[in-house]
Amino acid sequence: IDVNECTSENPCTQTCVNTYGSFLCRCEPGYELEADGVNCSDMDECSFSEFLCQHECVNGPGSYYCVCPSGYNLLDDSRSCQDINECETRNFTCTPQQTCFNIPGEYKCLDPVRCEDPYVQINENRCMCPAENAGCRDQPFTILYRVMDMVSGRSVPSDIFQMQATTRYPGAYYIFQIKSGNEGREFYMR
Repeated sequence: IDVNECTSENPCTQTCVNTYGSFLCRCEPGYELEADGVNCSDMDECSFSEFLCQHECVNGPGSYYCVCPSGYNLLDDSRSCQDINECETRNFTCTPQQTCFNIPGEYKCLDPVRCEDPYVQINENRCMCPAENAGCRDQPFTILYRVMDMVSGRSVPSDIFQMQATTRYPGAYYIFQIKSGNEGREFYMR
């Protein structure tokens, strides 16, 4: 008569399966059977692949979970991270005069455009040098300030935006340049 070791002494740390004349030990999902055939140890799922989580994988008993960096939410797939737009959720500390600008993982408060003399402000992002002002003779006619969101994962090189000159004065020529913000030389103009 077969003795059911699983009911009499249950030598397994997790699941015991009786066989004729012996027994087998099985482990719950997320655990693996040790060499002794009796004990189960936690399986480190995070060590299997670096692609389980978009940001960081944390191993837990019998499973794993994904975490995102500060400024990101974990999506419903429990592995992908999405940037929190603090400007949309009104979770920022900008003054009423400043503009909130979302950047990956955080935000920046942008001061309003201030036109330097001899320029005068004609709208919220454009400064104009009046033609009747002698100090404007060798200056650009207008300076345009544009803040743009750079989407990550974009293939490079690629065109970001286009500017086009219109002829205002006969024989005039136009120079387009990046005034600031290109210290790392990531951008070029063509």
